[in-house]
Amino acid sequence: MELRHLKSFIALAKCLNFSEAARKMCVTQSTFSQTIKQLEDTLGSTLFFRNSHEVTLTEAGMELLPFAEKTVQAADDCAQRIEDLRGLRCGTLNIGVTHSFNMVMHETLKEFMRRYPNIRLNIIYKPMAEVIERLSLRELDFVLSFRPQGHYPKIESHILFEDSLSVIVRRDHPLARKSHVTIADLSGFPVALPAKGLQARNILDSIMPDTAELNVRVEMDEVTPLLRLVRNTGICTILSASATEDSEELRAIPINHEGCRMEGCVQMLKDRYKKEGAKEFIRILCETSLVKKRIGQWLG
Repeated sequence: MELRHLKSFIALAKCLNFSEAARKMCVTQSTFSQTIKQLEDTLGSTLFFRNSHEVTLTEAGMELLPFAEKTVQAADDCAQRIEDLRGLRCGTLNIGVTHSFNMVMHETLKEFMRRYPNIRLNIIYKPMAEVIERLSLRELDFVLSFRPQGHYPKIESHILFEDSLSVIVRRDHPLARKSHVTIADLSGFPVALPAKGLQARNILDSIMPDTAELNVRVEMDEVTPLLRLVRNTGICTILSASATEDSEELRAIPINHEGCRMEGCVQMLKDRYKKEGAKEFIRILCETSLVKKRIGQWLG
């Protein structure tokens, strides 16, 4: 039994289509079919039931699948360990980032790329649910986001800093003089909200399920243009306080509600080998001015 046998088996078990699985493995369909037959002969069991209409896993195939996945993952982890021994001279990091984490990425990226020019970075900016799903599917090495509200038993969250859901306004806005605000304080002002799916919106909806009392004029699924709109028009929005860190024109006013606490975290899969490059990226991130400042505030 070879790894290529198991990888082909997993590909077919996922899509249950010989043509599609062969394309994923970059071989002809006849070669792919022969590989599956070799594995079945080696094990002495039929792994797939085939007829003219469909392909399905047999009982033996269903029993083999989780062991095959663990074996292939163990082999990948082994290869990755060897690559890491090259002193971070090569490799790839796949990083998921929610839009609210723009503020910590620029400084980190600049320094990481300076130190490790030969490591390729694939950075995916998506809403919380999507990056967490892709992390669960092992498509990402780690995710930078606020702690998700749902229950994810396979994911561990490491806190970088604490934050709070806040009203973001220009410094000439009437609310800018307040030390804290309530949702009721917003009733007389037009509001631009982050779109559903962004973590700030998730928290807002959880503390105020019915937003009818807000004068919502705009919804956006990107934080940067949302802040630009606040600067240019004087409208207010609701985001994490840290979203304003690089702007002297804006002020973040905490919302006075116990449910508005937010934790900026690194999300990783439990019991998965952690790349040395991922560890180094996170170490550099923890040295950035924003994270160091907020860790300091949090620790008092």
